[in-house]
Amino acid sequence: MPFPSSPRARSGPRRRTLLAVGPAALVLAGCTAGGEDPGAPEDGPSAAERRARARAARDSEGLVARYDAVIAAHPALAERLRPLRAEAVRHAQAFGGDSGRKASPSPSSASASASPSAAAVPGDDKEALAALAAAERELADRRAKALLAAPGELARLLASVAAAGAAHVYLLTEGGA
Repeated sequence: MPFPSSPRARSGPRRRTLLAVGPAALVLAGCTAGGEDPGAPEDGPSAAERRARARAARDSEGLVARYDAVIAAHPALAERLRPLRAEAVRHAQAFGGDSGRKASPSPSSASASASPSAAAVPGDDKEALAALAAAERELADRRAKALLAAPGELARLLASVAAAGAAHVYLLTEGGA
């Protein structure tokens, strides 16, 4: 003889089922925070972030051109400036800029590619270093201000590159790179 069903028929999931499935559901919910579709077009950098990255890359490439101009005008400073210039190239690459630039130009090739900005290079070695330090300082200050409005990863990158720029200023003015 079958057992009669209880007058209190249960509807919905049982407590044991919820206790077993609950943690798994929470883990899955945590993996897809916000319920975003991984292939959605909203993923990736926003238009503002792409513009900020492009601007930062152009700024770094401009700084590389200034290093090239100083190296072309003052070949005696080439050894001292080469590591700082290489860092500026890496900064441009980190922002998605031109990675095809040579790591270290020869003074003759630098003068051919940087002739327009070579006129802006002071004739004295000390003044040329001071002008380069001023460009590094101005760019580091701009990046430090820009990072306040930048999203997480870009803000960290801007902060890191701004700090490197500040170190370059020290090396150019007092540290004897």
